[in-house]
Amino acid sequence: MKYKVDYVRIRENYITLNGWVVGKKPGSQPAFCVYNSKMESVDFKYVKTRRDDVSQVYFGKVYDEDYGFDIKFDYKRGEDYYLEIAIDNQKKKIKYNEELIYKRSSVAYKRMEKLKDLCNMETVRVAFNFMKKNGLRALIRKSKSKIKGMDNDYEYTEWYEKTKPTKEELAAQREVKFAYSPLFSIVVPLYATPDNFLRELLDSILAQTYTNFEVCLADGSENGKDKEEFVRKYIEEKNIGSKIKYNKLGKNLGIAGNTNEALKMASGDYIVLADHDDVITENALYECAKAINEENCDCLYSDEDKLDMYGGSLFDPHFKPDFNIDLLESVNYICHLFVVKKELVDVAGMFDAAFDGAQDYDFIFRVTENAKKIVHIPKVLYHWRCHMNSTASNPQSKLYAFEAGARAIKAHIERVGISLPVEKIDKGVDYGIYHKYFTMEDKPLLSIIIPNKDHREDLDLAIRSIMIKSSYKNIEFIVVENNSTDKKTFEYYDKVQKEFDNVKVVRWEREFNYSLINNFGVNFASGEYLFFLNNDIELINPTSIEEMMWYAVRKDVGIVGARLLYNDDTIQHAGVVVGFGGVAGHTFIGLSEVENSYFHRALTLQDYSAVTAAALITKKSVFEEVGGFSEELAVAFNDIDFCMKVRAKNYLVVYNPYALFYHYESKSRGLEDSPEKIERFNRETAIFMKRWPEILAKGDPYYNPNLTLRKSNFALRDLLNEKIGEPFIDEKIKKYL
Repeated sequence: MKYKVDYVRIRENYITLNGWVVGKKPGSQPAFCVYNSKMESVDFKYVKTRRDDVSQVYFGKVYDEDYGFDIKFDYKRGEDYYLEIAIDNQKKKIKYNEELIYKRSSVAYKRMEKLKDLCNMETVRVAFNFMKKNGLRALIRKSKSKIKGMDNDYEYTEWYEKTKPTKEELAAQREVKFAYSPLFSIVVPLYATPDNFLRELLDSILAQTYTNFEVCLADGSENGKDKEEFVRKYIEEKNIGSKIKYNKLGKNLGIAGNTNEALKMASGDYIVLADHDDVITENALYECAKAINEENCDCLYSDEDKLDMYGGSLFDPHFKPDFNIDLLESVNYICHLFVVKKELVDVAGMFDAAFDGAQDYDFIFRVTENAKKIVHIPKVLYHWRCHMNSTASNPQSKLYAFEAGARAIKAHIERVGISLPVEKIDKGVDYGIYHKYFTMEDKPLLSIIIPNKDHREDLDLAIRSIMIKSSYKNIEFIVVENNSTDKKTFEYYDKVQKEFDNVKVVRWEREFNYSLINNFGVNFASGEYLFFLNNDIELINPTSIEEMMWYAVRKDVGIVGARLLYNDDTIQHAGVVVGFGGVAGHTFIGLSEVENSYFHRALTLQDYSAVTAAALITKKSVFEEVGGFSEELAVAFNDIDFCMKVRAKNYLVVYNPYALFYHYESKSRGLEDSPEKIERFNRETAIFMKRWPEILAKGDPYYNPNLTLRKSNFALRDLLNEKIGEPFIDEKIKKYL
């Protein structure tokens, strides 16, 4: 038996355990029991969950089995409890009490557990098998990535305490007089809401540093008398008069219907959506009023985190990008806090019961489609209470919500009319993340441009993997020969052009300059679309090019990039963040496909500021509009600069993780290891930094200033060494600036 309890949380009057267990065989099924200190059986709820990472580690492949578990049981303070796990005639009892739970949740304990995981025999076995398949160097690189990932300087609770507004800052906010003081209507649908949860929500609203608000409560509980009495007494107790409006509906109209009744009560300039058991931060409305005054926006959203049922612990912060339409079409990343101008709601319409379960997702689509300006506030302003039946805790408990979400996406795409027709929408990497498929009747010619210097075997693999595997067939290859010296390379060129009539070799006879070589290759391209490809690329997913073209044909899209893997199946490229490492860098480098990335971002289709040109599709018209690649960037950041130029023309850069290739990384050009090459790299880095100073100073809009720029894993910002608005500049670069 192998098992691990990853998370243990105390919520109000019960304990929740999340973990996994495997037996000797992939199909072995576990059994669970919970006992109190007298060894009497205790009732519990058990929900199976997917853990493909566990399957991969212990069985070498992903099986269609649920190895994870969520277990919840009632507890009394001060008592001991035991979880018994049985599988394959083996049993294990694990003791739980408050003291042990809090000890196990400490940063020091978690770091020790990670170290133990690295040293156990199973890890050693997996590492040995990995080394046999991929070699020692690959193992060392992966191990370094793992160890770096452990060094995540802060646990979120500690980080939040250090970054939340101080008492002095909150006091100063109360004294601010805005030129425009909008009335906020906080709209809350109620249904069988526990009094203590509603009190916490209302207390958090009354504590706001900005005071021009009203609360609109619509109660769909079938017996609303008790709640009506609670609200009446609360209003009297707080002496707040008409600030809280309450409507007892007498019956449940569903979440959309109940919310609409609350919306009808609103008289404010802006609508604020809140769930009945959540909490907003003390500065939430102040930050919204500030953004409205500064940005003149009609739609706002903030970052958020999760609050346990007991109300004593914050966890799982979601630090979001600025508005990202392709991410929104993949997952409802906006969620909370969401604020909308009342006039915009009047245009977009109220909540639609046809999308119950994903009614907020549908509403967000319709609002953002009609918004004049959407602003993201990169601060946690909302605590989302998480419990067993919440989609925040256990997505499988509300599968109907995700089906409604798929319909909301399809309806949105049909309304805006800029995409190809939707063929189907499937589950992505997890529930709530969607993978869209489109119908593409006309398939325009795609010109694949590949610079090459010798390394004919790599080039042959790149060409043949596409010719043989790719489902997209309307292609031509432009191989740009770049000063090869091996006679066999030229023999290969003759051979491949005879074998495939859609392969053309053209000769570049000047010095190496990536930008000029690719610009030269475009002159020979007949296609309406260009696919820039390194010669050390191998296609993995047969539909990769098709996946990219679905987005490349959109009028609002200028560039589409792919997910690239090293030959050990870890990530080499999953999008680019401007500012990583001081200039720009790839996200989630070295992450295994079975490891979870930050909110599954590595495996979610979305917009980024840039992608690598190792595998990049663009329209020929867009390429010409921005003047192609910049020739002064011969080696470094020419692809990022190209993406920035395309973004400056208001086109989107889309990262598509379903377009999957191996990238054997710059085999043909070699390392930047000579003094001349290093000096050139530093000089070109400085050119990029001088050309795009604003994004380096303000931060990448598709990232979040609360996250680090020193690692690629979206860890929390290092509060000691990273200040917002102060990009890291290597000393070697400064002399060129």
